[in-house]
Amino acid sequence: MRKVVLGLGISLDGYIARPDGAVDFLFMPKDYSMAPFFATVDTAVMGRKTLEAGLKMTGGKFDNYGIKCYVMSRTQPPGEHDGYEFTHQTPEALIAEIRKQPGKNIWMMGGGKLAREFLKADLIDALEIGVVPTLIGEGIPLFPAGFPQREFKLVECKAFSKGLLVLKYERARKKASTKK
Repeated sequence: MRKVVLGLGISLDGYIARPDGAVDFLFMPKDYSMAPFFATVDTAVMGRKTLEAGLKMTGGKFDNYGIKCYVMSRTQPPGEHDGYEFTHQTPEALIAEIRKQPGKNIWMMGGGKLAREFLKADLIDALEIGVVPTLIGEGIPLFPAGFPQREFKLVECKAFSKGLLVLKYERARKKASTKK
C-alpha cells in the first residue's frame, strides 16, 4: 500500500513557519540531499496556503520535481490549475482515490492544519522531519492541537552539518487480533 509520509522541516521549537508564513530559518546543509526522499514519492498533497507560500518564496516558480501535486482548498475551484490539482475532497476521500492508482508513496507536505486533519483521520503512515537548531519563539506549529494521540516508532535519526537532524518515524498501529 502507498504510504502517506508527512515530510517537512521545522524549527527546534516545533514550528514550520513564522507567524507570517516565512521559513527563512530553514536550511539544507551541503551534506544533506532530498533526492533519496524524492525517489520514494510520486504524489504530493498540500494546503492552499503552503502552495501560496512556496510560490511566494520562489517568485512564482515552485518546482514540483515531476510529482503530481494535489492542493486541498475550500476557496479555490476544483480542477487542474497551473499544474496543480485543486480539490475540495476530504483527506480520507482523496487518499483513498490516490491509493487506488499504482505508484510510490504520497508526500503530505503541509501545513499544520492539514496535518492535523490527516492525523485525525489516521492517514499519516510515516514522518520525515528535518529539525534545524533554531528557536524562533512563535509561529505556525507543525502539530496544532485537536487530534487524538498517535503512536510512532523511530526508524532512523541522522545528524548532518550545521546541526540539522533528520528524524524518520513509522506509524505504530496495533495489529488486529485473529483470535476467535
